[in-house]
Amino acid sequence: MSKSLRFSEKWFRRGLWVVALVFAWFLIGLGSTVVGDLPKIEQTQTLEDFMSPIELKKVREEIRKAELNEREVNDALEQSRLKHSAAEADTDSEREKFMASVATRKATAQPDQDGELIARTERVDNLQALERVALAQLEMQQKLLLDAQQASRKARLRLSELEQAAQGDYASARQSQELRVFAYRLALTLPLLLIAGWLYKKKRQSTYWPFVWGFIYFALFAFFVELVPYLPSYGGYIRYLVGIVITLLVGRQAIVALQRYQDRQRLAEAQPETKRREVLEYDTALARLAKSICPGCERTVDLKDTSIDYCPHCGIGLHDRCSTCNTRKSTFSKYCHACGAGAKLGEPPAPTSV
Repeated sequence: MSKSLRFSEKWFRRGLWVVALVFAWFLIGLGSTVVGDLPKIEQTQTLEDFMSPIELKKVREEIRKAELNEREVNDALEQSRLKHSAAEADTDSEREKFMASVATRKATAQPDQDGELIARTERVDNLQALERVALAQLEMQQKLLLDAQQASRKARLRLSELEQAAQGDYASARQSQELRVFAYRLALTLPLLLIAGWLYKKKRQSTYWPFVWGFIYFALFAFFVELVPYLPSYGGYIRYLVGIVITLLVGRQAIVALQRYQDRQRLAEAQPETKRREVLEYDTALARLAKSICPGCERTVDLKDTSIDYCPHCGIGLHDRCSTCNTRKSTFSKYCHACGAGAKLGEPPAPTSV
């Protein structure tokens, strides 16, 4: 149809399409905000809501105490390790001194050094005793740490058992909540889609068509982008069932529309040519001719062939001759392109033979 429009009219229509897209963009932004806020209608539930509050509090207190005890025991264990390491170092140092004294006594064979050896032996024995005490404390702290870790694991295992027991009810509640939120979204978007369908059928060529098309784009986006991703999925059944139902409905409507179109075309082609021309709009006829399509039956016709003046499919006249200058012209033109004489529209075309 664009080839049959005036230059200014083309730019006006382009500007109006921009208006339609901008209008749709603002509507989509508003719709996305509303759809995104719909889950706030429902109170968000957590797994803890389906667990015994007394048991949960008790287990968490046990975990807290076990973790605190584990940190304290771990700190004490580090101190015990340091003390044991220091005792080992002291014992090793004194033992080295004792071995050096023994070597000196053997080398000099002086009896007056026996008292010093006895004293060093006692110091070594004392340090070894302190080392054994430090080791006993270290082992005790290791045992306490193991007990604290086992208590912590036991408390966490109890918490895990409580969570597993509540998991079934929580999952069921989440599915119900998702289904309710989806119903809210469907209640919002489905009427928009129905209104868009009515507008497309009744108002798409009205004076305010940019707003009509903007609303149609908005409704399609709201339904297929804002709604479809939130389809509840129970193993994929709902998603596929909804897809099957939509496909059946759309396919049936397409088949019915095709049959009605074919019936209308057969009835139109059976009408006299004058009546068929009365229902053809000027711009529509020119747009079809620009695509080498018959305006009457919408079948392809070779309009470049100058010998074809009538559609070979439905018989409607495509070319005739100007009554003033006898120039071959389109039967749908309002004026002769050669002399500018007005055409007598609505009358059967005159034969093109000279």
